[in-house]
Amino acid sequence: MKNFDLRNAHDYRIYQRSLVFVMIHAARKVLGTDIRVVVEHSINKNYFCEIFREGFSLTADVLSKIKAEMEQIISDDLPITKHLMTIEEASKVAHEMNLPDKVQMLAYRTTSHIVFNQLDGFYNYFYGPMAQSTGCLAKFELNLEGEGFFLVFPDVDDPEKFSEQRNVAKLSQVFRQSNNWARILKIDTVGALNDQICAGKAGDIIRVTEALHEKSVANIADEIHRLNKRVVLIAGPTSSGKTTFSHRVCVQLKVNGMTPHAIGLDDYYVNREDTPLDADGKPDFESIRAIDVDLFNRDIEALVRGETVHMPSYNFLTGMREYKGRFLKMSGDDVLVIEGLHGLNPEMTSKIPDNLKYKVFISALTQLNLDDHNRIPASDTRKIRRIVRDNHYRGFDAKRTIDMWPKVVKGEQENIFPFQAQADVFFNSALVYELCILKQYAMPQLFAIKPEDEAYLEATRLLKFLDYFMGIVEKEVPSTSLLREFIGGSSFK
Repeated sequence: MKNFDLRNAHDYRIYQRSLVFVMIHAARKVLGTDIRVVVEHSINKNYFCEIFREGFSLTADVLSKIKAEMEQIISDDLPITKHLMTIEEASKVAHEMNLPDKVQMLAYRTTSHIVFNQLDGFYNYFYGPMAQSTGCLAKFELNLEGEGFFLVFPDVDDPEKFSEQRNVAKLSQVFRQSNNWARILKIDTVGALNDQICAGKAGDIIRVTEALHEKSVANIADEIHRLNKRVVLIAGPTSSGKTTFSHRVCVQLKVNGMTPHAIGLDDYYVNREDTPLDADGKPDFESIRAIDVDLFNRDIEALVRGETVHMPSYNFLTGMREYKGRFLKMSGDDVLVIEGLHGLNPEMTSKIPDNLKYKVFISALTQLNLDDHNRIPASDTRKIRRIVRDNHYRGFDAKRTIDMWPKVVKGEQENIFPFQAQADVFFNSALVYELCILKQYAMPQLFAIKPEDEAYLEATRLLKFLDYFMGIVEKEVPSTSLLREFIGGSSFK
């Protein structure tokens, strides 16, 4: 693609942002400037968007007109220019452009200036660099989906193709539920969240958000009980909160009269000397071959048959599997609750009948956006969680976490996300208020990264991102909160 290497993550994000700018401008030209265009969330790199106006319903005909207008804007190769403005000037321009979400966001900016982008007389703010002109944005699709549509981008691995729309139904349902709750709470953007915090409602936000989580966990436990499942499998990418979620499911299963037994896949790591190596010759702990799959299958199969099993425990200091006299046997109402990166990989439970298994995929599917047009990637939330947790529990600095992140993401793409479609249910572990608390732990670590460090640019980006959020104190975060897995103080040991 002209001017872009879409296999490069930085270039790909520029392409996405710039095409969103074109799409919004085209929609306003077709429908008028009184509409509200919202980029809701991302599924497989594609953006689900909605258009709001009283009495308006999106149709295939209207979407085709928007696409035609986008194609014309791209064909004209119009320039996208940067304009440095004071916050006061930018707020005035946002008001003139009928962008109330930007006005709300700008009210909490701590810097004196901000860059707005201009396309064909339309000014808008986007979080990050943009293309210099529209001519290089030719590859896209608009696909009608429910009450909105997907803006479809080129595939990151093969830019000549489009990114597939896999697992859309289940993920869309989770996002739709989260977005609906965000609107009910009137917290669908960071500006709206900051408004609520300034109004003294931080405690209410925490309590309601935690109650929503607990209700979702209880519903999952009720379903497990109703279906009489014996093996619950919990998987998800790093920093999703799998451990706390599994403990909370166990509590709710006990409420239903069941006896849960928590098992971590980490205890089935092979001895460190047997860990497979990656392409760089370093231990690949993300690989399923880092797990003793055969032993795990034998133990789980034996447990389901009612046999007594001596359960292993992995010593991360010595890198060896140990047996410390923990014996486990299942009886009538017992259920195994297994959590780990590879929990949904069929290879892990190949000997267990499917009718006994209940599969949960958990991830932080952030429902909160910076504003209507700048979404918060779920990976950013998980990265900040990991920075805080690694420092708090493992003594790693932010530089080390950022440096290893690309390898973590690669492992997830190969070993975790391909199996999410097999899940019976998706659990969204994102908390609408969490970045207001995490920022106070993460920012000192990010500021410690020096300009000469390779991680410096990413640290600077994350600092700028966290600066959008008002800070709140953590005292009202309950000890059972999933957030406690990262900041400490959890009642689950």
